[in-house]
Amino acid sequence: MADHTVPHPYAPSIPWWLQPAATVTILSGFIVYATWVALQGHGSYGSYLSPFYSPQVVVASIPISPAFWVLWAPAGFRATCYYYRKAYYRSYFADPISCMIPESRRRYAGETAFPFIVNNLHRYLLYAAVAVLVFLWIDAIHAFVFDGRVGIRLGSLLFLANVVLLSGYTLGCHAFRHLVGGNLDCFSCARGGQARFRLWQGVTPLNHYHAFWAWTSLFSVVAVDVYVRLLMAHVISDPVLF
Repeated sequence: MADHTVPHPYAPSIPWWLQPAATVTILSGFIVYATWVALQGHGSYGSYLSPFYSPQVVVASIPISPAFWVLWAPAGFRATCYYYRKAYYRSYFADPISCMIPESRRRYAGETAFPFIVNNLHRYLLYAAVAVLVFLWIDAIHAFVFDGRVGIRLGSLLFLANVVLLSGYTLGCHAFRHLVGGNLDCFSCARGGQARFRLWQGVTPLNHYHAFWAWTSLFSVVAVDVYVRLLMAHVISDPVLF
């Protein structure tokens, strides 16, 4: 007998498992690539410094890659991010796979037990991430200076785009939004309340697109590092635009 069931107008047109599978693939690929880059021990070409090595910290008495001195900050910030938690909980752990699916564990402990309790460090890792972001802006400015003269090359624009996307992700973070004004019940009652309210209003639109900033900044960091390494290997040249 023929099936005359009419599909629901809001039924998804793609398999349900495609999104978690893509999340696992992309995040796993990024982790592998970031680890490989950190083990290289260097990542600079002319005025360009790979974001994986910024700020460039070298401790002569401890012979390890400079990247390991700084990667813990952005890595920890992303790993404990509210958006990324949802992403890897649903994709890696299928816990739960979706909002409408019950928990796979009989007893839900939330983030009160190790290792998930570490996620509560997110608000503190924010300060470290902001500090790294400042250095990345300095690197982006340096990317427009060549032999003491200001210029614009393709790499310059890539560095600028990367730091803009990272700024959108970091400053649009839920923890940052809470820090600047989300923790107030009454703006007019607090010292500097009006200034904090305007800042909170400015950050809120970034927060609305937190997922966009999270993914695009992940790809932009890799794109800039790949560009620098291709220049280091003399595979490509850096086109002069101005």
